Amino acid sequence: MEFNKLLSTIINNNKLHARWLNTLSLMENTGARKISASEDPETVTYIILKHAAEEHRHAFYLKKQIEKIKSENCPTYANDYLIAHKSSKYYLNQLDVDVCRYLKKELGLKGKELRFAAYLLVTYAIEVRADELYPIYQDELEKASSNVNVKSIILEEEGHLEEMINQLKSFSPNWEFHANKAVEMESLLFIQWVDQLNNEIGELN
Repeated sequence: MEFNKLLSTIINNNKLHARWLNTLSLMENTGARKISASEDPETVTYIILKHAAEEHRHAFYLKKQIEKIKSENCPTYANDYLIAHKSSKYYLNQLDVDVCRYLKKELGLKGKELRFAAYLLVTYAIEVRADELYPIYQDELEKASSNVNVKSIILEEEGHLEEMINQLKSFSPNWEFHANKAVEMESLLFIQWVDQLNNEIGELN
């Protein structure tokens, strides 16, 4: 099933839609926690603090949107309140592992340099994905005349991507090459995630 059709199926089933929002909230929260974990206690910058705070806000905002749907509340991130819970929980962690492995092998990084570089590349790849996913979701929400909307997230994610590019330019003159490697890794994980979404929704719908 094409991704926009998948989203249409989700939006038109209140139970699935609530779980979808909760799953997105989980993933935003995971990203926020990863950003915080990568911070150096002395050299953490304004941009990193801002980014972590906004990702936490996105997690909260998506959770709040569930109230607009006449369905279950999804009070926690327990598996029963998520869609494709295995892949959704594994996604960012695996991308982090893949990127760290790449940075160790290709650039010989370790310690705080490795954590910071991984933050840059992982976050860049995720922001590229967010810049594609959220507008498609918003379009489908509008087609369905849903009360849910993610316009504020779209605006902030666009700003995040620009901020990540600026940081990557300072990180390496070859930043585009390394960033594209991270995007390739993320794309494989995204395909696996969508496959699991399709499989689970086919069973639940």
